[in-house]
Amino acid sequence: MTRYFLKICAVFATFVAIAVVLNSCKIGYSFTGASISPAVKTVFVDYFNNRSRVINPMLSQTFSEAMKDKFVNETGLSMARDQGDLEFSGEITGYDVRPLSIQQSGSTGKDFASMNRLTITVKVVFTNNKDHTQDFNTVFSAYYDWESTQSLNSVESAAVEVIVAQLIDDIFNKSVANW
Repeated sequence: MTRYFLKICAVFATFVAIAVVLNSCKIGYSFTGASISPAVKTVFVDYFNNRSRVINPMLSQTFSEAMKDKFVNETGLSMARDQGDLEFSGEITGYDVRPLSIQQSGSTGKDFASMNRLTITVKVVFTNNKDHTQDFNTVFSAYYDWESTQSLNSVESAAVEVIVAQLIDDIFNKSVANW
């Protein structure tokens, strides 16, 4: 009887040891690639003012709201009203349109831009109030190219949407995906 009891105790102790080991080996995983400490519960995204020389009147609102949506929808964090475990602030510092490639017209001999580029630059200050070693103050930039046969007015809305999405992905990856 004591041998049988000792075998049962050994099996039970093995199961307990396995359970303890498995419980202590927690790995944060998400489909978005975010690696956020369980201690982080809230995020605060301040309004990003447009300080660029050329002002797109909707850009500040579009960018700020898209940042909020990205972090709430893809991390499960709650949006804080004034301070959060993660905080983002900054400003839009550039909104530039430049010719990208210059070609010469065969008939007139004049140079013209065959492609144009819209570049948006954003300065971001990130504060992780749970782990200040992850804080950063970085400038992010993204662009959109289009054929010069189209005007900026005809592509601007789509261009801004693409650029803002790229900027926010870059900010997301640097702040919570640890890429």
